Amino acid sequence: MAGLSAVPLSLAVPAVAAVAAYINARCLVSYDLRLLGSLLPTLANVAWWKSRGQVNLFYRLESLATSKSSQDRDFLRWEDKSYTYAQAYDIVLRYANWLSAQRGVKKGELVALDFQNTDTFLFLILALWAIGARPALINYNLSGKPLVHCIKQAESRLVLVDPVVAGNVGDDVRSDLPDVAFEVVNPELELQILQTDPVRPPDDVREDPKSTLDMAMLIFTSGTTGLPKGAIVSWAKILVIGGFSGRLIGIKSSDVFYSAMPLYHSTAMLLGFIHTLLAGATYAMSRKFSTSNFWEDIRKHDATITQYVGETCRYLLAAPAAIDPVTGENLDRKHSLRIAFGNGLRPDVWNRFKERFGIETIVEFYAATEGNFATWNISRNDFSTGAVGRGGSLYSFLLGKTYAIVGVDHDTELPYRDPKTGFCSRTPTGEPGELLFKLPASDVESRFQGYYGDKDATSKKVMRSVFTEGDAWFRTGDVLRCDQENRLWFSDRIGDTFRWKSENVSTAEVSQCVGLHPDVVEANVYGVQVPNHEGRAGCAAVIFREGAFPVGDTLKTLAEHVTTGLPKYARPLFLRVVSGGALQSTGTNKQQKHHLRNEGVEPGKTGSDEIFWLNGGTYVNFYPTDWKSLQAGQAKL
Repeated sequence: MAGLSAVPLSLAVPAVAAVAAYINARCLVSYDLRLLGSLLPTLANVAWWKSRGQVNLFYRLESLATSKSSQDRDFLRWEDKSYTYAQAYDIVLRYANWLSAQRGVKKGELVALDFQNTDTFLFLILALWAIGARPALINYNLSGKPLVHCIKQAESRLVLVDPVVAGNVGDDVRSDLPDVAFEVVNPELELQILQTDPVRPPDDVREDPKSTLDMAMLIFTSGTTGLPKGAIVSWAKILVIGGFSGRLIGIKSSDVFYSAMPLYHSTAMLLGFIHTLLAGATYAMSRKFSTSNFWEDIRKHDATITQYVGETCRYLLAAPAAIDPVTGENLDRKHSLRIAFGNGLRPDVWNRFKERFGIETIVEFYAATEGNFATWNISRNDFSTGAVGRGGSLYSFLLGKTYAIVGVDHDTELPYRDPKTGFCSRTPTGEPGELLFKLPASDVESRFQGYYGDKDATSKKVMRSVFTEGDAWFRTGDVLRCDQENRLWFSDRIGDTFRWKSENVSTAEVSQCVGLHPDVVEANVYGVQVPNHEGRAGCAAVIFREGAFPVGDTLKTLAEHVTTGLPKYARPLFLRVVSGGALQSTGTNKQQKHHLRNEGVEPGKTGSDEIFWLNGGTYVNFYPTDWKSLQAGQAKL
């Protein structure tokens, strides 16, 4: 003690501060405390609302609409319209009364909503909650059999339709659903609804308000490899995810959260609209994403936080700079955004997007609509660029056992089980594997409610006896890896990874490399079958920047780029140059691979797209004669 007390205070304080800073940097203590500090108040709020029987979000809207401090605050900005919390509450009561009295919607009923992002869509969702009913959110791009399938799965007798997408509800859909009423909510009907008295539905109308596991809504999966499945989204999920994410990114009541992502998807709905409502902030949105209108909307609504999904940021980065026609000023950085929040931002776009548009913070997350866990990465520097999640020593200690990364058998596309023990094993640090989330073995439904009316699909997502006899884990179907710094990196979707030359090739990692070439706007990598070769050869469907192809040495420099940046087995042996300037994607800007894999690289089966192959140090045209050489075994890859 004498020795310690002899150290001058002027030296001791900086020394202690330096040690504390080192520990914090090494163990991410402050980051972990932020994660935990976002979770604990959220859980306390949920417990409080549950004790009062007010887990239904109608009560949150009502509280904000009747409080003097928030009733005149903007609740929603859409196109050229804006609504305060008080105005929105009045409209929701009118919609609720109309649904109940005029359309006979009952407590617990699922009503399908087939809408683009509109004010009416949100008012209908809130109105259904107000009368204890539940919305089933339909992907407005669907028509024909997929649309029929979703409505049947939701068991909806009433489908409310946006007039803009009413053309998707054809005679084929109506004839397959003779007992279902389709109603287009056009301006005339909206006017009629708004003339309904704004009567508040009594509390006992709302379904069992003390249970947080009750279904709040039905959100359908994207259905990229099959028909969509209706994921049950409970009140517990939307309250925890919405409350936690809002606290984590630091949204305040004065913020304006802007999203152009479709509200039928969980990212925009749960991590956009709902978390904005829970924070009592302002939600601004557009009907759908438009590269040319995005920044104009950001400025018009004075947005401070925006949302992205999939390739959104790449599309924005590929667009030319917006120039003020009067002053000639570059408007790329003329906005109030401080945070971009979403999932699917690729590492090759990440920093370029931040730098060009002056975005201070990227908040990337990984989650699944039907899942029970999520990972988060608040990134302000290069340390976690591209990661989908991270945490420190405290986070790992408290939550490390709630998820696992296990080895994958890519032949069966299932987690690998040891032939002797029958159990799975965690992959070594840095090695990719399927991400699993732990479920309570004796009460799986408390954390995973599954797919509505589809027990078979639900059971396939739950894996038993993974590490110990009888334990239960949720299968994400995604391959991730965790490094020594506790950062999580997305590798691939199971089924997208392919084997070539006895090696597993991650399409995400190859896409990142190809996408870093200065002439490549977008790349989608997948494996294709070729005659007389085992496994699948890599193919990259690419869009080049305007003017870069077919002139110049773009093909040669791209070949040199992938040869330098990738091991031999991972290099794309084929190149598909996409005509028309766009790769096929889902409604949430996620790339589609299924049809590309099916078409392969046989000339004549890829439409107007040109096929090239890596030959002689560059990419050269791949002709029908080359295909015949492969078929005859005269050419080897």
